[in-house]
Amino acid sequence: MSFRIEKKILINNLNLFDFKKKIFSLGVKPLFEKRKVQSLYFDNSFQKMYDDSIEGLAPRKKIRVRNYPEKSNDTFKLETKISSIEGRYKTTKKISKNYFEKIKDNGYFDDKYGICKPLLNVIYEREYFKKDNIRITIDTNIEYNLYNNKFSKRDKNIIVELKTSKNQDIDDLFEQFPFQEIRFSKYCNGIDLFNIN
Repeated sequence: MSFRIEKKILINNLNLFDFKKKIFSLGVKPLFEKRKVQSLYFDNSFQKMYDDSIEGLAPRKKIRVRNYPEKSNDTFKLETKISSIEGRYKTTKKISKNYFEKIKDNGYFDDKYGICKPLLNVIYEREYFKKDNIRITIDTNIEYNLYNNKFSKRDKNIIVELKTSKNQDIDDLFEQFPFQEIRFSKYCNGIDLFNIN
């Protein structure tokens, strides 16, 4: 198990160019091509994962199935993001399309939250960058819709994440940016936008 350190920054279209200019001046390099990401989040009937995240409780989880819809050989990954007292980490397991359809219909059983059903779909475009052991992602055109509901809501914000396993390295880089760190969850933000909590 590898614990991760994450810091998030909220920016907008007006300062996106300046932000990229800044990271390139610091020696940050592109890692992958920009791609569309889709995540379907699961929760139990009491939306306990949402509540735990809002309250900042530990341990807590978020369960989602992630895929990349524009890829011809699209694969599905069942991911569990865990925030514990010791730190944060993520487990990832490739699943078949058939299994994905099964848990969408019947739910997914989690030992902490019980039966969890699909609740919120999030689609966005992600750019990937890297400097040494620090990864930087920039998420734009974020769109939310409730499961089995085509009505969607867009997020005008742009979310930047800095991720690493070494705390000191990320602090040194983070201090180079004139932006404030935020606490942000796409899942919680989407639930709030639809006002279903």
